[in-house]
Amino acid sequence: MFFFKKLLSYFILPPGIFLIVFLVIAILSKKNKPVKILSLSSALFIYILSIEPTKDLLYRPLETAYAIPSELKGDAIVILGGGAYRTGILKEDSTKRLLTGFTLHKQTGLPLILSGGTSVSVLPEAEIMKSVLVSLGVDKGAIHSEVNSRDTEENAMEVKALCQRLKCKRIILVTSAYHMKRAVMSFEKAGLEVIPYPTDFKRDLRYNLYSFLPKMSVMADSYKALREHLGLIWYSFRLDG
Repeated sequence: MFFFKKLLSYFILPPGIFLIVFLVIAILSKKNKPVKILSLSSALFIYILSIEPTKDLLYRPLETAYAIPSELKGDAIVILGGGAYRTGILKEDSTKRLLTGFTLHKQTGLPLILSGGTSVSVLPEAEIMKSVLVSLGVDKGAIHSEVNSRDTEENAMEVKALCQRLKCKRIILVTSAYHMKRAVMSFEKAGLEVIPYPTDFKRDLRYNLYSFLPKMSVMADSYKALREHLGLIWYSFRLDG
């Protein structure tokens, strides 16, 4: 009974309900071959993107690019923002990056550089992150922030300018593992020596029957991975040009 209830919930809620709708359309469109093919293709596309093995496959080349370093010899810890809500609460990516940077600061005593200006909330991301760090007991004098950047490329340029004022040449870069390739690409292009410290890993790699049932959260993660792959292609053209 428990399994049946669980299974039912997966196909009543999105994206499972979308699969049902497209399959029904395909069944009702027996004489309309183009519509049938389109409906079945849409159902298959949604299903593939909403199961965990596909999500992990998409993240694999992104998250395996850099391992967590064993030595941390840098001049500062740079934390990249990952979004905030209108309420002023950090989103999941930002929170995990911030907690990792906080832990590294406690371990090394290195100053923190927070980067992130784009936000739908009242304060820029960097300022929200700063307030969280201060509430955790970090000395304000150890925190430096820039609030003008809107994307990773601008993160790198703004942090480079800040590093020049602080006389920092080698940074420990903290961001989500899936975002690290693009971040390193941008920061090295800006002329900084980078020690990548990936966090916020999205892959699970432990599967069971539920891993092959469609989930909206998995589909959102798959979207994020695809968006990052497109971003890498775009940045490759921009930085090579």
